[in-house]
Amino acid sequence: MRATIWSGLVLGLGTVGLVACTEPSMPDRTDGAAFFADNCTSCHGGQGRGDGPLAAGLPVAPADLTVLSRRNGGTFPSARALSYIYGDPEQAHLARVMPQFGGAMAEDLVPVQFDGIMTPTPRVLAGLLAYLESVQE
Repeated sequence: MRATIWSGLVLGLGTVGLVACTEPSMPDRTDGAAFFADNCTSCHGGQGRGDGPLAAGLPVAPADLTVLSRRNGGTFPSARALSYIYGDPEQAHLARVMPQFGGAMAEDLVPVQFDGIMTPTPRVLAGLLAYLESVQE
């Protein structure tokens, strides 16, 4: 009886340990599309073209997010897009127009590769980047 309880305890703890060691699931473009719909369409529009209902009243026109790759030589500018969304201090002029999303999301991080370097990135922003890359023309 004691051996059965001990075996069950060891097996249970081993299973918990294996679960804790698994890689975090990566967000996909569907996760990013949901975040975009909730947070970005008012300014960038439903298709990301910068034509949302609030766009006309802004002092700076929202970017057309479907042409980011075209404007970057055919490569999606992941690191630059993340810095704009997250709230890069070097882009302080955006703070008056576009909200900074990074600080509130720093708890749940996933590894994302930028310029060959794995970088801890807020999960929701990793999903948003996947979505934005998927809508490039």
